[in-house]
Amino acid sequence: MAGVLTGVRVLDLSRILAGPYCTQMLADLGAEVTKVEAPWGDDTRGWGPPFLEDGTAAYHLSCNRGKQIVFHNLKEDKAEIQKLISQSDIVVENFRPGQLERLIGPIPKDVILCSITGFGQTGPRSQEPGYDLALQAMSGIMSITGEKGGGPVKVGVAWIDIITGLYAGNAILASLFHREKTGVCNHLDISLWDCAIASLANQGQNQIVSGDDPGLLGSGHPNLVPYQAFEASDGWVVIAVGSDSQFAKLSELLEFQNSWPTNQNRVDSRQEVVDLVQSKVSEMNRSQVCELLQGIPTSPINKISEALSDIQSIARNVIGDWQGHSVLASPLRFISERE
Repeated sequence: MAGVLTGVRVLDLSRILAGPYCTQMLADLGAEVTKVEAPWGDDTRGWGPPFLEDGTAAYHLSCNRGKQIVFHNLKEDKAEIQKLISQSDIVVENFRPGQLERLIGPIPKDVILCSITGFGQTGPRSQEPGYDLALQAMSGIMSITGEKGGGPVKVGVAWIDIITGLYAGNAILASLFHREKTGVCNHLDISLWDCAIASLANQGQNQIVSGDDPGLLGSGHPNLVPYQAFEASDGWVVIAVGSDSQFAKLSELLEFQNSWPTNQNRVDSRQEVVDLVQSKVSEMNRSQVCELLQGIPTSPINKISEALSDIQSIARNVIGDWQGHSVLASPLRFISERE
């Protein structure tokens, strides 16, 4: 359901992905979003192939649906930009700290300002640019992503940009609520660095508690075994055992002795457990594994096309339409008012 933010006006002065992804979510919720691009367009318009019929890259479409797009040169069209700001409830920008104000002047106090930067408004790196790949390297996520014995790899999408956009959207919604209660508009300081570090989650906390740096585990889990990908005769599946009872059931279904009744036992004997499960899985195809292990989280490793055409995707309408283009739909769904 769209419309919960009906009447809220958002001015998107951001570029590339984190800011546009944030404002796209606000548009999904019903906000009126106006995105300002330079006369030559956002960089992502050229980030292809593939390209749309008008020459715009699919990448740009992935984070700008639901917006009205206008073109202005911020250095030359200050009056137009200031007018747009005066008509807005929220301004989202991703210039380096202080740069927007130097370009167009001060931002009115009655506007919620969300500044998305690489490293934040303060600190010794505050003026450094932020790029997802560089931040994936610096934040440590690449040091735990990849196969043991191989090199580190990045997450397959711009992971830090996406989570930063989501964090920013969350903060904006809280600020709208705060404005309703107090009349005060916040200036939000959201950085790729802070969001990346926070999203290390259990891996970051593991390091803090143990003092040890996690290593590469491929698809494996640092705290659970077996919880990773296994190769069947016709492709790959994941088996995600999250409890001792699930492992007992796994051992019964795959017909091996349960010599590791606790998760601690299995973590301590990780390679032995993984090798045993792999030996059983390799004798079956993906469908056979998934059918046999019902009740234990098990799934084939799908291609994106397989995920998009899954019966659940079709039922949930995960592909929508925007101006005649097929696009990934918003995941935000609202059931009608409760009675």
